[in-house]
Parts: sequence; structure tokens; C-alpha cells
Amino acid sequence: TMRKVTARILERHNIQVVTAKDGVDAVALLQTQVPDLAILDIEMPRMDGFEVLAHIRNQARLQHLPIIMVTSRGGEKHRERAMKLGVNDYLTKPYQEEQLMQSIRKILGEHALELIT
Repeated sequence: TMRKVTARILERHNIQVVTAKDGVDAVALLQTQVPDLAILDIEMPRMDGFEVLAHIRNQARLQHLPIIMVTSRGGEKHRERAMKLGVNDYLTKPYQEEQLMQSIRKILGEHALELIT
């Protein structure tokens, strides 16, 4: 799955990864931990990426969490909706490893350059 591929890419760059099997699982995980960054797919079972994104942006302790939305939907209306809801970046699948890493570096800033090699 794309989730596993993305997790492997990040782990290769020495990034600690926690995965959720669906949107509901993601929301549950975010109750107990706040990651440095979240990567959401629009198409997830039980609760889609837009719903998870809206939930995150409506939680005071999570509202500033950086989020990258990844999706196979390249249409402008999906990108616009994601941006309006507050994503930090939007990548269309299939994306290259370097695109993902550049996005993470851009969002997390210089500190990430030390973490991501």
C-alpha cells in the first residue's frame, strides 16, 4: 500500500513513523500524541482525509500541526478544498521520494534539514 511505501521512505531517512489504518484510527492516535508532521491521504476508509484535516484544524492543541495531503486525485477542486481547510502542502500520487522529502524540509524548516539526511 502507499502508506507502507511512504513509511519505508521516511524510515530510510531516519524519521520515526507512526501509521494509522484509517481516518478514525488517525484521530484516535492524535488524542495521545502530537507528531511533528502528518501525512494524510484524501481516500481513507471510515473517515476521509478532508474529515481528518477538519478535525485537526478544529482542535486547539492540534491546529498548528503541519499537514501534507497526498492523493491520486489531481483535480483542482480537491487541491482547493484541501488548501481552504489548511493543508501545508498537497502532493499528487504517484510522487517521487525527493518531492516528499522537499515538502517535509520546506514545512519543517531548517531544523528538519538536520533531522533528514
